[in-house]
Amino acid sequence: MNRTRLVLTGLAVAAAIAMSGCDPQPESEGTATSPSPAASSAAPTGGAATTATSTAGNDAATVKACADIKKDIKDNATKVTEAEKIGPPAGHFAVSAQWAAGSVAILAHSIGANEAVAAASEKIQNEMMGLSDAYNKSAKAKPSKKALEAAIKELDTACSAA
Repeated sequence: MNRTRLVLTGLAVAAAIAMSGCDPQPESEGTATSPSPAASSAAPTGGAATTATSTAGNDAATVKACADIKKDIKDNATKVTEAEKIGPPAGHFAVSAQWAAGSVAILAHSIGANEAVAAASEKIQNEMMGLSDAYNKSAKAKPSKKALEAAIKELDTACSAA
């Protein structure tokens, strides 16, 4: 059991590292260069434009993170459903692994988001890991997803405010 958890955790960490290197986020580069003319032309009026442009850059990263995380949640739900079709006793390992992989994707895509979205995505990630652990412990596990659904609603609220 511990060996399986160690292997799954190792795979999840490896996936996180691999996924973080795959998305160079060229939008941040474009965002960093495009506000410069606006900031320099607005500087004589007081410098408030610099704060506004950096906030706009953060909001763009947050909006991208929200879109990516919501896509990850849908993709993970589909993959979990497919893994559940395998059925016990072996299927619970596939379901557990998918919950762990989904949590890593959420974590990877939350990087750069504002604090509210990052906190909500961390709750989702923690709930997904909890589901992974529950499925890993028992082939007949049917853990509640209410806490995950509440965390997803919290993410929706945080994303709509961004």
